[in-house]
Amino acid sequence: MRSIDIHAHLMPHCMLDTLYRGDSWHGVTGHRNADGQLVYGLGELTQPLTPAFGWDTEQRLADMNSLGVDVHVVSTFVGYYTFPTVDDAVAACREANEEVAGMMRQHPDRFSGFCTLPMQDINAAVAELERGVRDLGLKGAMIGDHVNCVTYDDPSFMPLWKAAEALGAAVFIHQVGDTVVTPRSDRYHLPNSIGNLADRAITFASFVFGGVMDACPGLKVVLAHGGGYTCFGIGRMDRGWQVRREARVNIQQPPSAYLDKFYYDCLTHSEPALRYLIDTVGADRIVFGTDWPADMAIDWPVSWVLRQESLTTEEKEAILWKNAERLLGI
Repeated sequence: MRSIDIHAHLMPHCMLDTLYRGDSWHGVTGHRNADGQLVYGLGELTQPLTPAFGWDTEQRLADMNSLGVDVHVVSTFVGYYTFPTVDDAVAACREANEEVAGMMRQHPDRFSGFCTLPMQDINAAVAELERGVRDLGLKGAMIGDHVNCVTYDDPSFMPLWKAAEALGAAVFIHQVGDTVVTPRSDRYHLPNSIGNLADRAITFASFVFGGVMDACPGLKVVLAHGGGYTCFGIGRMDRGWQVRREARVNIQQPPSAYLDKFYYDCLTHSEPALRYLIDTVGADRIVFGTDWPADMAIDWPVSWVLRQESLTTEEKEAILWKNAERLLGI
């Protein structure tokens, strides 16, 4: 059975090679931590450059083969950071996107890709999305849940949503840096294991309550990690819409009416949660996503989907490849 993984990351070599030489890459610098790992960052956002994120294409292909994954829709982390200048951000995103496009040209049957965008400047982000989709053949963009804590109901982002809608480009939403949980507790990996999911529910609510999905009915938004707590909390969102005037400022329907306007990856780490997601939004809205090669990824993702006894064969096929094929035109 075919599989298309839309949640597969890359630390681009255009960045890695520069940092390992000890140079700055468009304002990004690296240093060795106490364990001897090379760590990169902008401001307080830092991350160790572990070998997994630096594997070359052949190693990635070998890993895909071992996992039974046919296609990676590759996405980089570059656009998550606020660069010193807009010019730095644009240059970094262009280099990263061209690297992904190069992988696609070299292995067209194994790789597709998402743009990374200079989100600190929306006009520049629109221009890079248009270039990435039209000139490089990328399928959309992966962006964070917010830009410097500004959520996507802010009117300043509307040109990007309109551009993505016009292009037929998917917008894949993933966490960026600290999550909403971090200020209260950065222990026990809670900013990721809980905060990640909370951030995704905030993003869903921002698109819906902010009227973005009504203004852009053709916009294709994909929520990573099963949409986080969105589906579990939708009843309370509906209740808020029913009883609070401020919740109805921009929308005439309850939030639950918008659930099937989004796509969600299958990364729930729980069969009951995946079954609930399918039953809530429909099997045609779930795509295969693994979070490769992060430690929070599904260990054997294709096998994990195939062994879920509560899913029909048709549901498994839809999740593993059919929905992504239709969504992205792969």
